Amino acid sequence: MREHQQAFLNKGASLAAISLGDRNYARIFQEETGIDFPLLIDEQRQAYKLANLGVANVLHLLRSDNFKSRNRARAAGHRQHKFGLNPFQLGGSFIFGPGNIDHFAHLSKTFGDNATPVTLLAALERK
Repeated sequence: MREHQQAFLNKGASLAAISLGDRNYARIFQEETGIDFPLLIDEQRQAYKLANLGVANVLHLLRSDNFKSRNRARAAGHRQHKFGLNPFQLGGSFIFGPGNIDHFAHLSKTFGDNATPVTLLAALERK
């Protein structure tokens, strides 16, 4: 997302991420990734539960879609960061608008199943 941050700002959007780790984990993650948008801390996974985000298991490591995502990430120069307290917690991507409106939601089905920046930017166009 960091590489596409300006495109989101140009569309009037703001970026934020939610971390499962504590303050120290979040600080290290921000330093390693270079993100400068807000990184909120949710050690109790309350936001994840409210968004009904799934939790993977060890079998997800063997899924073909996970294997493809790992290869794609590796080829793009990404690497696995330090595991947090809940390494099997799956994520999601959302676009929220004023007035408590959900414009877009993508709930990850496995590791690496993330909405692409292109998909998120297109969703901003439709809102």
